[in-house]
Amino acid sequence: MAELTPRERALRAQIAANERWSRPDAKDWRRGPLWTKFEKDARAADPDASDQVITERVQAMYKAHMARMALASSKVGAARRRAREREAPADDRDR
Repeated sequence: MAELTPRERALRAQIAANERWSRPDAKDWRRGPLWTKFEKDARAADPDASDQVITERVQAMYKAHMARMALASSKVGAARRRAREREAPADDRDR
């Protein structure tokens, strides 16, 4: 299979995501264990909050969690790239 450009990979991922979520049986991510944990934490922090406020807080917690995951992934990727560069022979670095 020919290597895809970054734009082609992004389009392929977008197509897959849209197809996945277009199915009627697509799982609602709000029913997952992560959402449940965040909801429990939000309700424990403020038991008198309305459902709308809890939902907004849980969404913010979810976004923060995903941003932390993206940062961690980025750090790992950068470390792997640095390791590959150190391991590559001097000839390959000039290319």
